[in-house]
Amino acid sequence: MVYNITEKETQPTVRSHNNGSTEELLDRFAVSEVVKGWPLYRDASEWNNYRDCFSEEGTYIFTTWSGGMDIDEFIEVSKQGRANGDFIMHRECGTLVDLNKTRDRAIAKMKTTITQRFVQDGVTFDVDCDNRFIFFCQRELSKATGQTGWKARYYKVIYEKDRIIPVDGKNAPVFTNEEIGIYPEGYKYLGAAQARLGHKVMTDLPTLNSEGLTKMYRAMDTWLEGGDPEALLGIKR
Repeated sequence: MVYNITEKETQPTVRSHNNGSTEELLDRFAVSEVVKGWPLYRDASEWNNYRDCFSEEGTYIFTTWSGGMDIDEFIEVSKQGRANGDFIMHRECGTLVDLNKTRDRAIAKMKTTITQRFVQDGVTFDVDCDNRFIFFCQRELSKATGQTGWKARYYKVIYEKDRIIPVDGKNAPVFTNEEIGIYPEGYKYLGAAQARLGHKVMTDLPTLNSEGLTKMYRAMDTWLEGGDPEALLGIKR
């Protein structure tokens, strides 16, 4: 069977996702604005602005190369990786928001491409990975400022497909079946290339038509209904 997204409906419950009241429109816009800080602020090392996009306490995020961790720990690991030469950037391809105003909760779905530059064995190449960034957001009161606003509490990615891009249009590395075989379709080349840098890459992140994808949608629904999605997200504090 060809690797692909399932043809079945993935999100049966319809939320406030377009149109609606002015208040709904403004809330969805505010959530969308907050999560755009990931590709913009992180790529530019605007760490203070980046941190401000997330809840002050309890924030937990996942990436292929860092595993799951608290946002402040992730920022420090990101700084160290950048200082060591990791060159990861992001292209946002559009963001939409599902809102449950009665619970002051929202899910932001950001279509993105992760693009990472590598230099290995004298060959310079990129790996592009198409995906969906999923942000679990809530309206909360800031202890620091006393103001209420939208923040992201959890972040996890649905990895869709990846590919190797020769920077010079000709030369690309060869990965063995053993290297790419331990990673699922969706981020196998990204995972293998990151592993060559010494990163311990997660092998069970959500991809198309996987159990992880099903759990992600269940976690989204749980969050919007006011529940705790941590078990479904695989968070182990």
